[in-house]
Amino acid sequence: MTPGLAMAILASEHPGSREAAAELRRRYGEVGLDEAEVLVVLGGDGFMLHTLHENVDRDVPVFGMRLGEVGFLMNRFSADVLPERIANAREVALNPLEMVATTESGDQQRAVAINEVALLRQTNQAAHIRILVNGRERVARLVSDGVLVATAAGSTAYNLSAHGPILPLGTDAIVLTPISPFRPRRWQGAILPASAEVYFEILNHQRRPVSATADYDEVRNVQRVEVRQKKSTTHRLLFDPEHTLEERIIAEQFGQPDA
Repeated sequence: MTPGLAMAILASEHPGSREAAAELRRRYGEVGLDEAEVLVVLGGDGFMLHTLHENVDRDVPVFGMRLGEVGFLMNRFSADVLPERIANAREVALNPLEMVATTESGDQQRAVAINEVALLRQTNQAAHIRILVNGRERVARLVSDGVLVATAAGSTAYNLSAHGPILPLGTDAIVLTPISPFRPRRWQGAILPASAEVYFEILNHQRRPVSATADYDEVRNVQRVEVRQKKSTTHRLLFDPEHTLEERIIAEQFGQPDA
């Protein structure tokens, strides 16, 4: 990448994002998405996830700058020397999860998650969920508010709120975390190889309905859900050398999310 690289600039609705985008366009120009060598994303993690989903078929790196409430996947914002920052940035490849959800009616719906796939109870009744990993039963009946599977990039999001472990990038792993579990009492989840296939069967699904979400795509009244890594899809994120995703994950474990 050179100082004259072709960039497309995408801004969220967060206050200040559009003004920042106008400043960057004035300084560095802009091309359309089809001509872009890099996507510059202004906003927070939510907008970054939206951008990655919307541009999944474009094989271009993405450089995010924080102008939102949460910016774990973003770099600090500065309008100065942006092409040089992008040229010196470190690229991190992320593989999302694929969810295949089967509803009570037998319909199958597929969705992709960069952060996590989460199963949640739909009523005041606790969910009863059977869990298999690579075809072998691991939990006969999980009684809980739900359960989730998170990627390393998503391990600091909903997974962390559910008291799941943070995964350093590069461990080639995913995390399986129960949400407010009641039974089994002492089961706190598991760290699995990224290649693992996780199967959820909803027990008593008519009386205890459960929904499944892949990031922000929701399927209600599911009967079973399969989750696996989607190796055919790779998202390319760029980070300033001093603010790599690995550093952010380490800092988060010491209560230093802004380090």
